[in-house]
Amino acid sequence: MDKRDVIDRLRRFNRGREPERLRLKFDRTAENPFRFLRGSCHLFYEDWPRHTALDAAPAAWLCGDLHLENFGSYKGDNGLTYFDINDFDEAALAPVTWDLTRLITSLRLATEPLELAPGIRRRLEKACLQSYGTALAAGKARWIERAVATGLIGALLTKVGKRSRRDFLDSRSVLDGKHRKLRAINGKTLEITDKAERQRLDEFLQYFADQQHNPDFYRLLDAKRRIAGTGSLGLERFVLLVEGEGSPSKNRLLDLKEARPTALAPALRQKQPRWDNPAERTILLQDRLQAIPPALLHPVRFAGKSWVMRELQPSEDRVEFARAAHDAAALEDLVQHLGALAAWSHLRASGRQGAADADRLVAFGETKSWQGEVRDYAKIYAKLVKADWRAFKDAYRKGAFRKLLA
Repeated sequence: MDKRDVIDRLRRFNRGREPERLRLKFDRTAENPFRFLRGSCHLFYEDWPRHTALDAAPAAWLCGDLHLENFGSYKGDNGLTYFDINDFDEAALAPVTWDLTRLITSLRLATEPLELAPGIRRRLEKACLQSYGTALAAGKARWIERAVATGLIGALLTKVGKRSRRDFLDSRSVLDGKHRKLRAINGKTLEITDKAERQRLDEFLQYFADQQHNPDFYRLLDAKRRIAGTGSLGLERFVLLVEGEGSPSKNRLLDLKEARPTALAPALRQKQPRWDNPAERTILLQDRLQAIPPALLHPVRFAGKSWVMRELQPSEDRVEFARAAHDAAALEDLVQHLGALAAWSHLRASGRQGAADADRLVAFGETKSWQGEVRDYAKIYAKLVKADWRAFKDAYRKGAFRKLLA
């Protein structure tokens, strides 16, 4: 790989983001190489080789930013709780190996601090890819819900299934007289200091409510800037407290997140559809790739930008990977499920708008040579991530990003 100025590329990509939340992004990506990978998806695809056997894989609709922490639990619009891929900000049409290589790179980086024996780490990588191949070769998209989940995923879904919307609402807001107000939560929210911004949010929700023919449900009670994720920090994002079903105990929490073009754009070879805006792409592909979409998921226009709006839920959570560090069997079971989920996602969108049909995906799943190629590139790229992380951490501490944070 050619030597390149990773610091300049990070500065250019993050230019124009909100300084307060961008500082949080840089703080987090400086923590360790896995966090750095999560916060620099654009580097992964800018670095993707122009000529590689990995691109011979069939094209599918991808998550685009597939890593260990972009799988999690949520409640579908049918009321059931699922475990699935849960972030589609970077979704695009590309070879299936792009998703798989990013996933295996994340697995290498996330397991390194766990001090697992090298043989176990290799076994986890192989198990994940073999499970993907087996699920793809079966040619049938399945899903994971609480009634059928086992292992670490089953434990997670059992835990979140006990959480109530009322308890979640109480943890995020407080009753102030007859109405609720959002709590200020360190690490999760920031105040809206611009009164005009709050007024714009109020006007937007009034307009949106009229479009949905539900003006009472979407009446805005309170709003704060939201802190969540890693890669998207610095983009505009809000948590909105709305009326809901008519009483303080039935208020709802919404997440309103600015949508941007996919970070895969520099590397894409396949012709992409002409989307009206990034939010339309994100939500249409999320609906296509998940077994069941979450509740209240909408693409919206607001303040001249494109946004994704969805409900915040008590059932959202991730498997705590590090807690199973001493249980190799549990880790292997988990990564096998992650591989299968990736395959089912690719199968759901097969044959759509340029994606390979199911027969070609099945044939690819029946082959084995690509598994070694994915692991080989992930090994190389994980080393590069660690070198870039060290360079970034040093430059950040020396003030190389000061202008972006002013």
